[in-house]
Amino acid sequence: MKIRAIVTAALLLVLAMAGSLPAAQLQKATFAGGCFWCMEHPFDELPGVVSVTSGYTGGHMKNPTYEQVSAGITGHAESVQVLYDPSKISYDKLLNRYWHNIDPTVKDRQFCDVGEQYRSAIFYHNDEQRRLALQSKQALEKSRQLKAPIQTEIVAATQFYPAEEYHQHYYKKNPLRYSYYRLSCGRDHRLKELWGDQAGK
Repeated sequence: MKIRAIVTAALLLVLAMAGSLPAAQLQKATFAGGCFWCMEHPFDELPGVVSVTSGYTGGHMKNPTYEQVSAGITGHAESVQVLYDPSKISYDKLLNRYWHNIDPTVKDRQFCDVGEQYRSAIFYHNDEQRRLALQSKQALEKSRQLKAPIQTEIVAATQFYPAEEYHQHYYKKNPLRYSYYRLSCGRDHRLKELWGDQAGK
């Protein structure tokens, strides 16, 4: 974890030197949407996103491992933490990308993965994020696009623990296994049912 912190700090310094937004002004957004492998890619490809890290948050155990979280004994949710430049991408756009990559109508599960560790949740880092998250949820409810009530939690962010290195950017490291997992889990099929042409976008 110390190595990851050093690498992140170095990356931010390079960005600052390159004329991007000063590191101190970059912001965090944290989302849970089931398997974190499948939540990295949607944010990774957005202009203005500096980094996406898979990890665990929302639980009661310090320094949880993947095995512990998967067993459902820590209270954590598999999550992604997005570091972004608010001068290039808005939190609203991140929220829009989030909703279109999850099934908000189910509780304590996402697609084939079941348990509170796979719950959907928006972990806000400040009052403005909370306001925008609630606003986006209300707008989605009013649109009546979904046929069932929204179960996604909107809660204050707590300690975020980066997952083990082999989980980071899994979709790049193991593209075939990643694609098979998405297919066998029924993720893309269900997203298409929910969101139509906006699925994943």
